[in-house]
Amino acid sequence: MGIAGFVAGVMLWGALAGLLLPRAVYRLAVEAGLPWRSACPAGHPLTGPARGWLGRAVCPRCQSGPGRGPGPAVGRRRGGSGGGYAPVGGAVLASTLVCLALGAGVGARPELAVWLLLAPFTVLLCLVDRAVHRLPDVLTLPLAAGTAVALGVAALAGGADGSWTRALLGGLVLGGVYLLLYVINPRGMGFGDVKLALVVGQVLGWYGWPVLFAGTFAAFLGGAAHGLTLIALRRADRSSPIPFGPFMAGGALVGVVWAGLGLGAAAGL
Repeated sequence: MGIAGFVAGVMLWGALAGLLLPRAVYRLAVEAGLPWRSACPAGHPLTGPARGWLGRAVCPRCQSGPGRGPGPAVGRRRGGSGGGYAPVGGAVLASTLVCLALGAGVGARPELAVWLLLAPFTVLLCLVDRAVHRLPDVLTLPLAAGTAVALGVAALAGGADGSWTRALLGGLVLGGVYLLLYVINPRGMGFGDVKLALVVGQVLGWYGWPVLFAGTFAAFLGGAAHGLTLIALRRADRSSPIPFGPFMAGGALVGVVWAGLGLGAAAGL
């Protein structure tokens, strides 16, 4: 496969996966304690493959969709049961760009298949967290187990550039660090972040402890910069919560691309 075919395949995967995200975001973006949404913004039952979890972000009965439902689009404000679908274009763009960055940074190594499988679910988690400040267990816990299994398979393939044992240890270490932060300050760290750390730790730990540190530092740096910017714009104060899942995912992406491009080796790490 030439470079053009490789890039086209990665982008096509990201775009197709992104098309399926808005409905899942709509269904999962509810406050804690509420059931997942099972009807469109107008009240019509959601139908389709996988018991209505997969399908277009438009209700075939009333044509309600992004910007057309009776409620605000998911992500414009926090939660509530009457929100509409997330914009399709944003989900497709985010998923495509993430997959493209992964392909460019990692190349045709066995672990790339694992990262590309994780990418749409990670984008989904980020969109849900942005909407309702929640990282659902239905995604985080299976992702942690699935990542461990998938990386184990990748480690058996020739040409893999990482360590499965170190990935598992990285997940436990980062999960433990986030758990400690949660115990110290539960208002500043959600328990969903702790569970997502099990995934992020495996992804970063696959490449080494310096990468794990760098990706974690990038997440906290990005979260701090975002919070300070909101405060400077008077859109938040020091006690305002921010969704940290997107910054954890962004830190993981930075670490993977950084390691994949060999910058860590060039720096003697």
